[in-house]
Amino acid sequence: MRTSYSLAAALCAAACLLPGASAQGVATDNLPDETFVRAAGQNIQPFYEGWQRFPDGHIAMWFGYLNRNYQEQVDVPIGADNKFDLKPDLGQPTHFYPRRSLFVFKVDLPNDWPQEKRLVWTVAAHGRASQASGWLQPEWEVDNGVIQMNLGTGGAPPENPPNSAPSISLNADTTAVAGKALRLSASLKDDGIPKARKRPAPPAGQAPPPPPMLPPGAAPKPRAMLGLRVRWILYRGPDSGGEVSFEEDSSKPVVGATEAQAATEAVFSKPGAYWLRAIATDGMLETPYDLKVTVIR
Repeated sequence: MRTSYSLAAALCAAACLLPGASAQGVATDNLPDETFVRAAGQNIQPFYEGWQRFPDGHIAMWFGYLNRNYQEQVDVPIGADNKFDLKPDLGQPTHFYPRRSLFVFKVDLPNDWPQEKRLVWTVAAHGRASQASGWLQPEWEVDNGVIQMNLGTGGAPPENPPNSAPSISLNADTTAVAGKALRLSASLKDDGIPKARKRPAPPAGQAPPPPPMLPPGAAPKPRAMLGLRVRWILYRGPDSGGEVSFEEDSSKPVVGATEAQAATEAVFSKPGAYWLRAIATDGMLETPYDLKVTVIR
């Protein structure tokens, strides 16, 4: 799948640089370049990441997004401003974290899905609507190796033997009280891949390369961390809005581990229905676990 990765990466990189454009997507606005360095007030660009065929024969289309803001977390409820053309709700997020998020969710489709049939995701925020259009273009077929190279560290090649995504189970109440902590406990299992690696030291007398130049107000993007761990995010919030704060939004990674336990606490700002997502990752492949929490007064 090296060809698919190279093409997808090139188009994705070009799309991120062009305002109002998307790899396998179309934006309905024309945004000037300076919008990319604003902290808030900008729109969401959905992305089609590619399609994958699974052993049972069914296929899935992968989607992600670019929140053009460097700080603002945007909420767009399911409905006219956040919908698919097949049916409005196909499991997409309603809470969008700043900047680029890759392979956020997949839409499972029957194995006889027509090759040229499009699946279109529309997101409108701050008065601007953008779309991502997915179809079964052969060059956009992906597998775990392609996903691993996108989500992993620095485009490292797939492991040998192949890496498998970790599994996760969650233990938590599904009802919480606004303003009071809800304990979340996760159990993770993995194949112990990838193994620990040593970074080569710079040659004697040579300083390490300087950090990359960033636009004003932009924070450096953290490098992916190798090791088994769990990340916690808000995936969907109440239509009326609501915030979640986590005691720890990521556990400490353990490289080469086959099992891990992690716990945190979540506090909800107001009553409503929230979807929390626990993401088990080994630093290269991820497995999400969604938990619906009903928050009362």
